[in-house]
Amino acid sequence: MRRARGMKAAALLLAGSLALAACASDEDTSGSGGSGGGDSSEMPQIGLAYDTGGRGDKSFNDSAYAGVEAAVEAFGGTAEDNIQELSPNSDASNRADLLTQLADQGFNPIIAVGFAYGDVIGEVATQYPDVDFAVVDSTGVDVADNVTGLLFAANEGSFLGGVAAATKSETDHVGFVGGVETPLIQSFEAGFTAGAQAVNPDVIVDVQYISPAGDFSGFNDPARGQVVAQGMFDGGADIVYAAAGGSGTGVFQAAAASGGRAIGVDSDQYETVGDASLQSVIMTSVLKRVDNAVEAYIGTVVDGSVEGGVDVVNDLSTEGVGLSYSGGFIDDIQSTIDDYTQQIVDGEITVPETP
Repeated sequence: MRRARGMKAAALLLAGSLALAACASDEDTSGSGGSGGGDSSEMPQIGLAYDTGGRGDKSFNDSAYAGVEAAVEAFGGTAEDNIQELSPNSDASNRADLLTQLADQGFNPIIAVGFAYGDVIGEVATQYPDVDFAVVDSTGVDVADNVTGLLFAANEGSFLGGVAAATKSETDHVGFVGGVETPLIQSFEAGFTAGAQAVNPDVIVDVQYISPAGDFSGFNDPARGQVVAQGMFDGGADIVYAAAGGSGTGVFQAAAASGGRAIGVDSDQYETVGDASLQSVIMTSVLKRVDNAVEAYIGTVVDGSVEGGVDVVNDLSTEGVGLSYSGGFIDDIQSTIDDYTQQIVDGEITVPETP
């Protein structure tokens, strides 16, 4: 994860389980009926611009929605009245248009889900200085005074995923499937590989990306994810980590077909995958608590304490990243996970951000 140059603040962690939706949104999916802002003096009208795949990916986008939904409920609103959702087109070329559309309709705050919005959010935000913007996985520093970056030390969470994989592997051979070859996803790769090698310096770590930089289809191509992961299982890997958004379902399918195991990402995918045959192969998930970060951000907008031009960094020290224990598959190695976690928090281990 690229570290922010600005303020590093601990994310407010709010209790509660993810309330993830199972249905994908259309490009104009709306919970507000396009009513715009101003309907409630206490609960703002929230605009949510998704990453590729939209709501229903059972991962990154769904986690963001869960955070917005939790905030709306906490402050007395409803999804129908207070949330407007938009998803990018097939090639994700209209990201700036989505943000502009939400701002023109009066939504405030506007939350952009995904690092790719980092290239366009500054230009849009400067045109709407009275609107608060947040961007997940991209910085708000030196972008605009009304943009807050919600960042995550995904390399730290992925390190723990690597520890779990190497500890549980029976073949000393694991794999990493990335959705798109970008610096962000490479930070997942770097952490996972470092964690696996910390446990077993001789472990084999296969690495492959579904699509190259600039081609975001790799986040929403389960068929291709299955092909890539199947090649790893066929080559001797017995555990494969999927940092690939909606494409992760294909990795789980390959694991089920091969008698292997998989590691999910962002959300607790054991709980969200919605298929018992796939659930049984998801050993753990590397959690990136987008839900908590988004909910906390909305809270600062409501109470007037929101700061723009800064980043809020969520890491192991704030429990903004970590591993899931659903299914009980890694309960027996929790002490090992806890030990490495403490070493990272104490600064005894510095997790790399690049391969």
